[in-house]
Amino acid sequence: MSLAHVYGTILAGGSGTRFWPLSRERFPKQLLNIVGEETLIQQTVRRVLSAIPTERICIVTNPFQAESITLQLREWKDDLRENVFLEPEGRNTAPAIGLAAQRLVARDPQAIMLILPADHVIQGARKFKQAVSLGARLAREGRLVTFGVPPSRPECGYGYIRPDVRVCLRTQGGLSGHPVARFVEKPSLAKAKHYVKQGTWLWNSGIFMWQASTLLEELARFQPVLFSALHAYDVQARKGASSERLLALYRQLPAVSIDHGVMEHSARSAVIPVEFSWSDVGSWSNLREVAPLDDHQNVTIGRVVAMDSDNNVLFGDQRLVAAIGLSHMVVVDTPDATLVCPQSRSQDVKQLVAQLQRQKAPELVEHRTVFRPWGSYTVLEEGKNYKIKKVTVRPGSRLSLQVHQHRSEHWVVIAGTARVIRGDDIFDLQRGESTMIPQQTQHRLANEGSTILELIEVQNGSYVGEDDITRIHDDYERIEPSTLPARKKSAR
Repeated sequence: MSLAHVYGTILAGGSGTRFWPLSRERFPKQLLNIVGEETLIQQTVRRVLSAIPTERICIVTNPFQAESITLQLREWKDDLRENVFLEPEGRNTAPAIGLAAQRLVARDPQAIMLILPADHVIQGARKFKQAVSLGARLAREGRLVTFGVPPSRPECGYGYIRPDVRVCLRTQGGLSGHPVARFVEKPSLAKAKHYVKQGTWLWNSGIFMWQASTLLEELARFQPVLFSALHAYDVQARKGASSERLLALYRQLPAVSIDHGVMEHSARSAVIPVEFSWSDVGSWSNLREVAPLDDHQNVTIGRVVAMDSDNNVLFGDQRLVAAIGLSHMVVVDTPDATLVCPQSRSQDVKQLVAQLQRQKAPELVEHRTVFRPWGSYTVLEEGKNYKIKKVTVRPGSRLSLQVHQHRSEHWVVIAGTARVIRGDDIFDLQRGESTMIPQQTQHRLANEGSTILELIEVQNGSYVGEDDITRIHDDYERIEPSTLPARKKSAR
């Protein structure tokens, strides 16, 4: 079956709160290397490439994650350059998918969307492609298709779908599509056990296929306020409206999921029971489904020593994690936060994150080490009116030409050679040498050598937030902070 006009649309704006503290607001789960050699979003792109060419892959995300995503997908950056659709802020899946549908219909009236979350783990490329091929057939017939996964256990964290097995829409390669008889979102444990025992219910994978025009028709029918607001937003975006105006318009969109907003109401909904292995890795306990287990059924990642311990998830980032006599526990240690909980409570990490959000805890936003196209920086210490960082710049890379309005910086080179532009001056610093960058002074840091450049940066000023930056020139064509919604953001 031809997959012409099929566009892989990857939803990559989530925060992955249940994977905290490894997942952060600006470095969410899809950017993590959890299973295999590549991150989840890299695996998702490569999976879609097995069926669809790169120029028909689209990414839907927000400005605060766009830089990290494009950095991870730089292997395909030329083809993806025009295919990154930015939401001003996350408003759940229906607005994100509606926004992408509008853009794709304008580009290709026959566009079929293959919707995939960026942070799922799927195994079985041939069976995945078979499901996509059948989904494309049903989409061309006007169906809204979701892929259903046969449940392996009672699970309260997933939505369930009951197919109308009396009606077979199409058969291909052993797969059949059926109309959806009923959706149930995250049932109680008793109901989940009943569904699994019945043997006809499926997990809702969150993977969909439909014609973009069909989706917009159903949005107009079941979510008219959302549809009208999306249209108004798109008109203003094409006219080049300011970021403040676009943010205000986007915030008027109802924050509704595509399941609740459309799929549960539409008579066009269909489900394909799939045969590939699937996991949304929605919590730390789910990691045991996809990661290798040791002889005692533990998942151990990083520096871990376990004694008399079984059926645990143990993660050590930099420090050693040592466990004695633990069973069915989750222990996750990062440089600035540690999580300890029973596996049975791993879904409650989302509630813990909500509590930390109310406290405005900085550990929710970023890790101490933040990666950039040119290298990385690690926050060593931060206090009132000062911040100390270790900055690493890769050979041949340079930061943006920039100005800070509220802080000065003092650089001390500890490895390599730094090429410094400061005002009208251009000079090199060797190991042990230092310089001052006064407030409101145009400057740039570059590594023109063949080895890693490392330096210590001490910031002083009335404000040392990462959004105190004006870029004058940037090699990586990153979004200028002034075009982003008013919010604390990492820019450099």
